[in-house]
Amino acid sequence: MMLRRRLRTELRNARFKTGLTQEQVAKAMEWSLSKMIRIETAQTGISVNDLKALLSLYGITDKDRRAELVDLARDARKAPWWKAYTEFAPPALPQLIDYESAASAVSQFETMFVPGILQIEEYASAILEVFYDEKSSDERVAALVDLRTKRRDLLTSKNAPKFSFVLDESVIHRLVGSPAIMNRQLRHLVDVTELSNVTIQLVPFTAGLHPGMQGPFEVVQFEDSPDESVVFVEERRGDFISDNPRETQSYLDNFERIAEKALGPSDSVDLLRTAADHGLTSK
Repeated sequence: MMLRRRLRTELRNARFKTGLTQEQVAKAMEWSLSKMIRIETAQTGISVNDLKALLSLYGITDKDRRAELVDLARDARKAPWWKAYTEFAPPALPQLIDYESAASAVSQFETMFVPGILQIEEYASAILEVFYDEKSSDERVAALVDLRTKRRDLLTSKNAPKFSFVLDESVIHRLVGSPAIMNRQLRHLVDVTELSNVTIQLVPFTAGLHPGMQGPFEVVQFEDSPDESVVFVEERRGDFISDNPRETQSYLDNFERIAEKALGPSDSVDLLRTAADHGLTSK
């Protein structure tokens, strides 16, 4: 997704320089308008042959420049690492990870559990074993734990997004697995906050009612297209992703309102550290 978005940005900028509209390009390339739109919104890739013809239409003749964009198109069409997990994961999760890989900022609120991308293996396994009962194979649980583990690499990747997490205080008091697992999970959260691109805040019980009580959600934003943010919402009937601008802005506004109710990052880390040191979760 990240490479596809880079390519679409390059192609869109090239089109702007020519003064051509999407309709004019689609007609010249003998494409449907929907195909043109999908390419320029990074919803689909573009073949090398189509790209070469498009570059000629845009007047890009420099050999090095054409080779650079062709290589980018080839890399963008390669299957992402999470493709191997699609048969095990809920339908919306691989799509969410795809968006996260191209994001500039991720804002997530959780009410019950540590966010998936912050979970240690034992914590993730304990949750998944409950969510997927005996009818589900051990293979599926193992695959999903592995997926969550690899997803964590995004936190420290090159050009990693800025992650802002706001968690309800109940998250650190809810026993998952065992007191020992919770202790290691909480210490992991403390360690993660040392990353310059990660912020964790806790909403204390004393904050009272707030918009986050409607449920967890995640908003993914893109630097190259601020108007194309998406929101991921977890629901019992099935998770879903929306790119409706009004909806995503509404969730962003709610996130800010929730964050205002939360403890500051420093005080939140102190509470996490205290919970880990004194075993609050084991009570």
